[in-house]
Amino acid sequence: MLIESRPALDPELAALVTAQQRELAEAGAGTGRIFEPHDDVEYLIGVVNGRAVACAAWQALEDGVAEMLRMYVRPAYRGRGLARQMIVAVEEEALAVGRPVIQLATDLHLPAAIALYQSSGYRQIPAFGDHAGDPGSVCFAKRLPALVQ
Repeated sequence: MLIESRPALDPELAALVTAQQRELAEAGAGTGRIFEPHDDVEYLIGVVNGRAVACAAWQALEDGVAEMLRMYVRPAYRGRGLARQMIVAVEEEALAVGRPVIQLATDLHLPAAIALYQSSGYRQIPAFGDHAGDPGSVCFAKRLPALVQ
């Protein structure tokens, strides 16, 4: 899979996020908030055979911390390790700019996502930011190893 950085208003990114939001709603998960692109978020697209099939994003929070956002892989492409590749890409980008801690939130109704994050080294933490007070949110964090120079 080729992983590319894309601008917030990229149409392929928008299609992936729309699919993600539809799937979350069908699962009874998510906040129902409409996706609003932000210039302070780094967006990544996973491309297989010329088709955008995965996305992820990250945003700088307080010193040394980034939040992973918008993790999604189209259903037909799941089970191939693409989500793990997207996680690694987010981690590498965040670490390269001095963000060795990654936080994220997912939904209680998404056991596969919870299992993915746990198996990728993420540990459950108290809800943070907009997720605090949301009983459906499950938050995780991971401290990344330092870059070897």
